[in-house]
Amino acid sequence: MSALCYNKACGQRFDPENNPDDGCTYHPGVPVFHDALKGWSCCKRRTTDFSDFLSIVGCTKGPHNKEKPPEPVKPDVISPGDKDTDDQKPKFNEYIISAPMPQEAIRRPSPDEPMVRLQHKVSTSLKQALEKLKLSENSAEEKEEESDEIKIGTSCKNGGCTKSFDGPASDSEVCSSHPGFPIFHEGMKYWSCCKRKTSDFNTFLSQEGCFKGTHLWRKKDEGKKVVPCRFDWHQTGAQVIISIYAKNGVPELSFVDANSTSLDIHIIFEGEKEFAQKISLWGVIDVSKSAVNMMAAKIEVVMKKSEPMSWARLDLPPPVPPPKESDKKEEESESEDEDE
Repeated sequence: MSALCYNKACGQRFDPENNPDDGCTYHPGVPVFHDALKGWSCCKRRTTDFSDFLSIVGCTKGPHNKEKPPEPVKPDVISPGDKDTDDQKPKFNEYIISAPMPQEAIRRPSPDEPMVRLQHKVSTSLKQALEKLKLSENSAEEKEEESDEIKIGTSCKNGGCTKSFDGPASDSEVCSSHPGFPIFHEGMKYWSCCKRKTSDFNTFLSQEGCFKGTHLWRKKDEGKKVVPCRFDWHQTGAQVIISIYAKNGVPELSFVDANSTSLDIHIIFEGEKEFAQKISLWGVIDVSKSAVNMMAAKIEVVMKKSEPMSWARLDLPPPVPPPKESDKKEEESESEDEDE
């Protein structure tokens, strides 16, 4: 019977009785995600595209491994009724950030204010990176025009597929892939299309695709595609700064529209990728004194606060819908039952 190989970046099935010392090509290191770049600690190749990261060919040869790595140990959860709970709580200093006072909320501008396009400044490093990228794209296009042949060992570009091109027979194979995109949230890893969650990265990489189709040896030219992109924010006494980690943003095609309480962000980066985000801001900004700084590895949206006060969060929480009539009746009947 065949067994599943748990070596990183392999995920293929093999015969345990026939397992040569060079039968597996894998990564002995760990995945590294830093400043929007993704790669493996054991080799130097880096990419910003998650599909390209999954298709990076292993840098080490060895035998296949059928031993599944252990799941990480989760911390014990203490229920509220347990004794000595207070002694086991972490000790820290509490800082309370007050929300806007009612009279301040009344003065909050309308979200329907006209949007204004923020001015953007382009750094020298980004201009140089775009020039190099343009030259490399032109040379790549020339090479593709010279030869349309698919090379042996080319990895399938479908998400989650670990197969490589091994000749014309590979075109008739069934491709098991994930049509969605990867999600990393609160320590859990899963694909948006099937949501089989795991906390172990190796288990995530070895998840069999939920969609059966044909292999994709070359990326389709589908124009710009909206992709998830890491971003965070921080604040000073007078400003709020959003950092979007998108490499090689295109200034001519990117923009940020804003009014006093809203942002509409559209960033085109690496030629064909698009980041789009709309934010209803927690506080109020001065649009005339806000701007966008575009750099080679990230984009910063620098917003001037209209008042020097600390923001509790970046965006307003979504409004809570009023309870339905059926919910009200259920609550009333439950309270009547308790009284009886």
